[in-house]
Amino acid sequence: MAKDYAVLPANKVRRSDRQIDDQGWMVEFLARSPVASLATVYEGQPFINTNLFAYDADDHVVYLHTARVGRTRANVDADASVCLSVMEMGRLLPADEALEFSVEYAGVTIFGKGVIVEGAAAEHGLQLLMDKYFPHLRPERDYRPIHLDELVRTSVFRIDIDTWSGKRKSEAADFPGAFLYGQQSSVVKGTEVPLLIETLPQPQGSTQ
Repeated sequence: MAKDYAVLPANKVRRSDRQIDDQGWMVEFLARSPVASLATVYEGQPFINTNLFAYDADDHVVYLHTARVGRTRANVDADASVCLSVMEMGRLLPADEALEFSVEYAGVTIFGKGVIVEGAAAEHGLQLLMDKYFPHLRPERDYRPIHLDELVRTSVFRIDIDTWSGKRKSEAADFPGAFLYGQQSSVVKGTEVPLLIETLPQPQGSTQ
């Protein structure tokens, strides 16, 4: 009988050989990852936004923020269920058959409840974000610290983590023909010849 994946735990990874159970690896991965995708839902309609985020290892929660009002705030107010996905892409992996082409990747997926926090909790979450993305700048020394009365200008979310999972696929460094996206090479008589690729400007990231 085929396995019914719909009834399995949310953090169950289909390919157990790629599942990461090392909590330290997941913490380190979240610490160095710059952007996450936040999924929310309203009356059955899913939404997804890209956000800056900070993982708080002491309390095992995630902080992020958006505008004071907007879709994300409205969705979380109505339904606290959220999912956060963080990933990075490695090399593309060519093969002799079309359906065998693949890619290296690593990622962490978090399932939990989104909570709007205020006061000292909001200040703490915002400071974690500042410390993550501007680690060379310090409050008092380089900029005026957060004032509690200024928090009315933003919404600070805390994700209370119910469960999470890690997943990774990687191949040997000498995998034949492997290359990074945007740095394609062609193979001529066994010799890799770089192709000159014009890359498009990177779009501005959104934190809404």
